[in-house]
Order: sequence, then C-alpha cells, then structure tokens
Amino acid sequence: MLLMAPALHAGTIRHKKSPAHKSANSFVARPLSKVFIEEADSLYSEIDLKSYGLSQEAFEYALKGYMYLMEHHSISKTDVISICDFSQSSRNKRLYIVDLEQKKVLINTYVAHGRRSGSEYAKSFSNSMKSHKSSLGFYVTEKTYYGDHGLALRIHGVEKGFNDKACARNIVVHGSDYVGSDFIKMNKFNGRSFGCPAVPASEIDDVIGAIKDGSCLFIYHPTKKYIARSKILNS
Repeated sequence: MLLMAPALHAGTIRHKKSPAHKSANSFVARPLSKVFIEEADSLYSEIDLKSYGLSQEAFEYALKGYMYLMEHHSISKTDVISICDFSQSSRNKRLYIVDLEQKKVLINTYVAHGRRSGSEYAKSFSNSMKSHKSSLGFYVTEKTYYGDHGLALRIHGVEKGFNDKACARNIVVHGSDYVGSDFIKMNKFNGRSFGCPAVPASEIDDVIGAIKDGSCLFIYHPTKKYIARSKILNS
C-alpha cells in the first residue's frame, strides 16, 4: 500500500493559494516532499475526491496527519480516515469517510459545526470549555455509548491547545435532526451544535460503524493559527 512509504515522513504541507474569501485566515506553509505530493495526488485522483467536493489541499493535510498518527501507533484502525471540511458551507456534504485500502468513499454526508463557530460557514474555533465552538485538528475515535442523542461516539483530541479538551467538553459524534437534507429544505443552512460534529440522525449508525474504535478523524479549516502551529502538520 503506498501510504506505508517511509518517504511520506518528510516535509510539511505544500504551498497553495486558498480561495479569496478565506485569504485573511490562510497560511502558506513549506513544501512537502516530492514523493509525498506525487503519492497523495495519485490517491486523491484514484478515489476521485474532487467529484465529491473535497479539496486536494484538505486531503493532503489529512493524509499527513494520518501518517503521523499511524507512525506513532496512535490509531489501530488504519484502513479508514474521516475528514470534516469546515471550509465548506454547512449546506454541503462536507464529511468524508474514506477507505484508504479499497480506495473509495464509504460515506459522504452533512456534518454540523459549533453554533458559535459561525452560521452557514464556520469561521471561529476554540478548545475552551463552554465555548460552543468546533475544535480543529486530529482526533482518534474511541468507544460508543448511548446518551441524550442516542448512539454516540467518543473522540479523543490529540493536539494540545487545539482539541485536547474534547473529552472534558463532551465533544462526540452523534446524530441530530437539525442536520441533513430535510432540515435544509426548510432552512437556509444546517443547524449547529455545541461543538460536536453532529451528523444526520438517519445516518448515525453507518457513520459510527465505519469509524469507531481507533480511526483517524480530521476537522479541517485553513485557519492561520492552526496550520502554522499544529505540531502534527509541521512535524
């Protein structure tokens, strides 16, 4: 499998320009190794992620972090990666669950951001208690439980200062009726959470079944502070 190549260790995220509406928050980082770029580009094209609306930049960031977590033995479920692309409108299906071994998208659906992160677009992020904002960065999925929203999945934030308070904040993957195509038909954009990456209630079983028990979850936005300071992305 190409992702096991040692050359993917090297470098940081490659130089790209972000869309105009995000330029104020974007950060231009140092180039990745040529080998990583070639292999990531090949995988991106083979899975046809562009047709699903996931940017190549977001996928490369996700893949870099996935490799870091795998090399540090932080994830036990290595065939799947999940990406929440919060650079997109909440009207879009911006959660991507990708099978890296079979090289296909397993699930592409809606996902909510925190209510204080923004309205249609998420623009502000926090790791603070009671912030009701989403937290960027890499997570490792844990065990399921049943709570106020029914079946839910605990996630462990592994980036200090960005998402390591996720457990204390009770940030979990859960289902909700304020997310999904039916909600959008009656509203300008999807509903928002207290910071949890909530998905349509009708799809929660499939989502959790695909990613539970030790897989990599990446919540992405091209925010300068995160891109510049993430130890994982700049390792």
